[in-house]
Amino acid sequence: MDIASARVIVTGGASGLGAATARDLAAAGARVTIFDRDTERGAAMAEAAGGTFAEVDVTDEASVAAGIARAVKAMGGISAVVNCAGIVTGAKTVGSKGPFPLDAFRRTIDINLVGAFNVARLAAVEMAKNDPDAEGERGVIVNTASIAAFDGQKGQAAYSASKAGVAGLSLPMARDMGSLGIRVNAIAPGLFLTPMLESLGPEMMEELASDVVFPRRLGRPEEFARLARVLIEMPYLNGETIRLDGALRLP
Repeated sequence: MDIASARVIVTGGASGLGAATARDLAAAGARVTIFDRDTERGAAMAEAAGGTFAEVDVTDEASVAAGIARAVKAMGGISAVVNCAGIVTGAKTVGSKGPFPLDAFRRTIDINLVGAFNVARLAAVEMAKNDPDAEGERGVIVNTASIAAFDGQKGQAAYSASKAGVAGLSLPMARDMGSLGIRVNAIAPGLFLTPMLESLGPEMMEELASDVVFPRRLGRPEEFARLARVLIEMPYLNGETIRLDGALRLP
């Protein structure tokens, strides 16, 4: 897909990996619509990217449908989605305060997994209306998994399960929508310099980076964004989940 003519929804685009992706795509000429719950930061990010903002709860069908309608009106259609919206929940299955709170487990799955699928499935309806390009392609979906999907640590039962589900979407969704000319891939990032990690302080970040094989540092959001752009651009990449982690394997 030609990025310069792409019309892209980025969920979670107000900050972190989503914001970096929105900036990168806009700089490459794409039209961007940001979905986020943070209206102030989301609107500012959209303005900086020369795009559109929609306040969207990815877990709510009506909210996503309204956001997609706004994106279609603003961009004239949708040709790609990059799903970055998500949360991290940490608790042991059984800890000092008892079992993992079931509501917290459900909320993590709902936002990280159900939310990604909700946006993807509704956006794909609009992508299917696009005229195919020379490859027969009408749209691209890029989801965000995590290396925790494969190397889940203590306290990550909910988060790892949600991201393993996201990774598991790639192939069946790609198979479902191949006849429509819609590709589906996922990125499984390792430890990245997002606001959540930066809040831990420089010493903790340095300790976390020490386990990365090479380069021995935390990932940069713009590196995630570059890979997301490649996945949109590369027509033969389909049904894959790609680790982006400097060969890190979580202990």
